[in-house]
Amino acid sequence: MKVAFFIAWRYLLAKKSRQVINVISAISAIGIILGTMALVVVMSVYNGFDNLVKGMYNTFDPDLIIKSVEGKTIPGLHVFEELKKDSRITAFCPVIEETVFLQYRNRHSVATMKGVDSVFIATSPLKEHITSGSFNVYFGQVEEAVVGRSLANDLGMNVAFVDPLWVYYPRKDVVFSPLNPMASLKREKLFPGGIFAVEQRYDASHLLVPLQTARRLLDYSEQVSYIEIRVDGKKALKSLKKDLENELGTSYRVLTRYQQNETLYRMMTTEKVIIFVLLGFILVIISSNILNSLSMLILEKKEDIALLASMGARPGLIRKIFIMEGWLISIWGWALGMILGLLLCWIQERFGLISLPGSFVVTDYPVDTQWTDMILVSVVVLGIGFLAAYIPVRSVFSKAISLAYPGSSLGVSR
Repeated sequence: MKVAFFIAWRYLLAKKSRQVINVISAISAIGIILGTMALVVVMSVYNGFDNLVKGMYNTFDPDLIIKSVEGKTIPGLHVFEELKKDSRITAFCPVIEETVFLQYRNRHSVATMKGVDSVFIATSPLKEHITSGSFNVYFGQVEEAVVGRSLANDLGMNVAFVDPLWVYYPRKDVVFSPLNPMASLKREKLFPGGIFAVEQRYDASHLLVPLQTARRLLDYSEQVSYIEIRVDGKKALKSLKKDLENELGTSYRVLTRYQQNETLYRMMTTEKVIIFVLLGFILVIISSNILNSLSMLILEKKEDIALLASMGARPGLIRKIFIMEGWLISIWGWALGMILGLLLCWIQERFGLISLPGSFVVTDYPVDTQWTDMILVSVVVLGIGFLAAYIPVRSVFSKAISLAYPGSSLGVSR
């Protein structure tokens, strides 16, 4: 292997008699550099956006949700009294969620009402995303609502205004009357206490209200829609989910954050795979130049091949020389591409040179370089480079010898 590497290295650096071989080899190396750099940068930027989107959803979605399999509500919380004492749980929050009709001044909207308690208010990361007012559903004894920014804009609402927000929901014990529709609705009066901005889908459709307000509006006694649980660490999350499924049985579903937004996470994973495959396919096309340059080099070095054979070199060693030279081109391209790609990612992460167009939650392209992606990029680039070197040597090697030296056994002997 040392002999093969030494000769391949000399061939790589030596000036070829045909200038076109140098040009094709240079094009191959530059293409692999750019392809590797593109893979590193695109994967890192995609990871940055992936973390950003997940972070926004994680702000609103808890680690675990417990839902009833049958019906929309959980009958009561007495089943979960022991669960509240579990040391792995940092927050246990019963929630009532329902679609309601809103009226503020002369504007109307349909939104998702989420009734929460004081534990939710104290522990939710949503409080870090308040843009106006405060993250609270009570001001003394006055009941308030915390509203998404887009929903507040649609209603023309501001926390500085003193007009009440009316929340409507159909009565369960009254038949709807088209002549007097308001008589068929229950309503609750709240005041705007805070406005949050976390993600467009939530901002445009959600408001938080006191849990007791939601119970009065929906005529619930002890029922809740589901229970939100926050835990400390992934290890505690896995063990708690498993224990809950065993203890609660088939009457309840325990959903992780991934299962709550399964479509979103699957779509993001699929997009990442598609981007990687497309860039990998481009690398395959670029690496085909190595095939051309090696084929020409083998034909140019017919005399060297015969000389090595006369000195006792076996065909396997000579093949390794040319495979090694082709692979060295890929290794050079991979190394420089990785260095340039990681350098660009570090500059963007540190200084934010490239800004996002328009209005977004962040001003610069987010970057997250993950070592698992870098290993995958390295394996793919070097693997493609090896195949691009192996194929022409395997197919052209014997033909070149038989054409240059008829009757030679070099191409067939082992």
